[in-house]
Amino acid sequence: MNMQHFANQFAWVTLSLLVSTLTYGQNTVDLVGLAQQNSYTLENRSLTVLADGTKPGVRLEEKQNSTEGVAWLPALSFREGTIELDIRGKDVLQRSFVGIAFHGSGERNYDAIYFRPFNFRATDPVRHSHAVQYIALPTYDWPVLRKDFPDQYEQPIEPAPDPNAWFHARIVVDKETVSVFVNENAKPSLVVKKLNDRRDGKIGLWVGAGSGGDFANLKITPRTP
Repeated sequence: MNMQHFANQFAWVTLSLLVSTLTYGQNTVDLVGLAQQNSYTLENRSLTVLADGTKPGVRLEEKQNSTEGVAWLPALSFREGTIELDIRGKDVLQRSFVGIAFHGSGERNYDAIYFRPFNFRATDPVRHSHAVQYIALPTYDWPVLRKDFPDQYEQPIEPAPDPNAWFHARIVVDKETVSVFVNENAKPSLVVKKLNDRRDGKIGLWVGAGSGGDFANLKITPRTP
């Protein structure tokens, strides 16, 4: 067993205090428990436990005139596999950017998949096509990708979810590609090639500039060798 493999296994054991094993290789993360024990590493946001009774989850609070915010999970290094969670934003133009960061190694050094709920059911076809986005910071943020690779790293979601309601996202991370499935759709809404050579790192709940967002039912299934 090499040291990297040992470190990854130790990280999973540490996190397992707040994780319930569902089946072999699949884990659900207790987002509320992590919040109650102040176990997140927060970047540029505050985090609270949801109190509206819809789902047991957490909220990254809005922060005006700010850049992205992340709540990093503790003691976890993710390589390849599947990340699933329920997400809720809102239908307010340019005020709701919600998703998940992965392969994180520091502030603004990560990959992310995020959603723009205000574009889910937009009648403008250009806006509608900007519903789900991949980024790879620090080099490939959305303006660079939209300019240099139009319509490759952002796509519409069909059928379009309710922009004010919870929706389910399943992100499949392979060695070189990332695929995004929304709700129960068997067809991916987005399939992209990774734009860096990062192969592992932290997972975090992610919100975009000024935005807040709600998160629940996070499940992580690492790919077995």
